[in-house]
Amino acid sequence: MPYNSRTARKPRAYSSRPVRGNKGRKKDYIDPRKFIKAAKPLADVVVYQPVNTFADFAVDDLIKKNLEKKGIAVPSPIQDQAIPLGLEGKDIIGIANTGTGKTIAFALPVLQKLMDDKSSRAIIMAPTRELATQIEDEFRAIAKGSGLFGALLIGGAAMGPQLRELSAKPQIIIGTPGRIKDHMERGSLKLDDASIVVLDEVDRMLDMGFIHDMRTILSEVPAERQSFFFSATMDGEVARLIQTFTHDPVTVSVKTGDTSDNVEQDIVAYQTNQDKIDQLHHILTKTEGMKALVFDDTQRSVERLSNELLSRGFKADAIHGGKSQGQRQRALNRFKKNDILILVATDVAARGIDVSDITHVINYSTPQTYSDYVHRIGRAGRAGRAGQALTFVEA
Repeated sequence: MPYNSRTARKPRAYSSRPVRGNKGRKKDYIDPRKFIKAAKPLADVVVYQPVNTFADFAVDDLIKKNLEKKGIAVPSPIQDQAIPLGLEGKDIIGIANTGTGKTIAFALPVLQKLMDDKSSRAIIMAPTRELATQIEDEFRAIAKGSGLFGALLIGGAAMGPQLRELSAKPQIIIGTPGRIKDHMERGSLKLDDASIVVLDEVDRMLDMGFIHDMRTILSEVPAERQSFFFSATMDGEVARLIQTFTHDPVTVSVKTGDTSDNVEQDIVAYQTNQDKIDQLHHILTKTEGMKALVFDDTQRSVERLSNELLSRGFKADAIHGGKSQGQRQRALNRFKKNDILILVATDVAARGIDVSDITHVINYSTPQTYSDYVHRIGRAGRAGRAGQALTFVEA
């Protein structure tokens, strides 16, 4: 797909490929006290002073103009520190909190290399369809008018359009590991000419069980390449994967803590299921200007909760892995446009939703792990705004 126009896609029914994830896995015990944390006053949050401006970076003027059109003027910490290293051709390990602008941190070096060398090719992997789609949208906006072509390879969408995009020999391949591997197995995608590899949200991809797919994909990419690995956490398994597939990487860490400093965190104690839904109803009605992302455990419980909220008169919708990609994208677009003010989701959305004006994250069910909690509440308090996170805990 050319990066100077948009070809309409018609997402089809969900594929029969089994869904990966933590379904059936026992939840970690999380001390409820970890769900309580006062937010720092915005005035007390130290403002990062970037060393560079976007004008300083050695990138094509077209990229700079497209950034200006998007209203992006000042680099975030991860952008300020990672972009110059990426432009130098370094392998980069980026450690940063969610919502810190990691996409642009790797997009600028990747796009500049592709514009300089039309024979080069990039493969970019993300854990969820939503995140992959957002990365593609970001790349298209920044590279508009460059003549670069891209393909988006995600599950839940028909193979036909993806096969047509791949037949055009795109320089940019963005997708989820499962669907990328599908195309490799059917011979529609070869990566022996890929000179750039990006793995975004590496820790989440490992959590979702993509480790074998990632190793298979990376083993097909030439050893001589530039690699970008971005993650919010760096445990042993993440470190081992990165070490295997990078060469003398530079680590850029701008992580400031486990959870966002500008998100007020508290618990909601409940006694019965009826008490639980009634308290949620009260929270959603008492707060003026609320725009809430509500998390529940399973596809069935998310659907049930969304329907209950609709029956109570709330503008709500649901997003989970049981919906087609088209349904998920329509729900997300409605949420972005404020056609609905409540989006009920499974953890599939925790790293795939980039909506800057979410005021509240509500954990109607406790998360699987504390890491999942961190990524859930990172959806609130973005773009310098204050946010609130509430977690329901049985009394």
